[in-house]
Amino acid sequence: MTLNVLAPLPGTVVALEEVPDPVFSGAIVGPGVALDPHREGEVEVIAPISGTIVKFHPHAFVIVGADGHGVLVHLGLDTVQLGGAGFMLHAAEKDTVEAGQLLVTWSPQEIEDGGRNPISPIVALDGKAQALTLSVQPGDVVSAGDPLFDWA
Repeated sequence: MTLNVLAPLPGTVVALEEVPDPVFSGAIVGPGVALDPHREGEVEVIAPISGTIVKFHPHAFVIVGADGHGVLVHLGLDTVQLGGAGFMLHAAEKDTVEAGQLLVTWSPQEIEDGGRNPISPIVALDGKAQALTLSVQPGDVVSAGDPLFDWA
């Protein structure tokens, strides 16, 4: 069974190894891609897969699909330090969600204005790089809901 992972937000694709955070760039938690989000106004973040939200923090969440694969979306770098400020949540931990469902609203520009990088890794938790087939390349511009990668 292949899991289709969608872009959770609009932005420009960045190779995960280019993310200025060693946990993500080193694929320590798993392979994936990152998105440099659009900066204009509030940005809506959607569920990249259907499944259950097993971790839900304002700046990051993990959804586990029916096949047991978990996808992490981390909104910005060092944003845990904000304690939730600047993020509006539209779901809760343990909710069952559909791919494309609205989960978070935030302002990447406000994050950047506050001195943090809004780049957002999307990671196949504990996955193997060879199990992913990318639908995008670095530099591609995607909309929320566009295919990012397939996880076999």
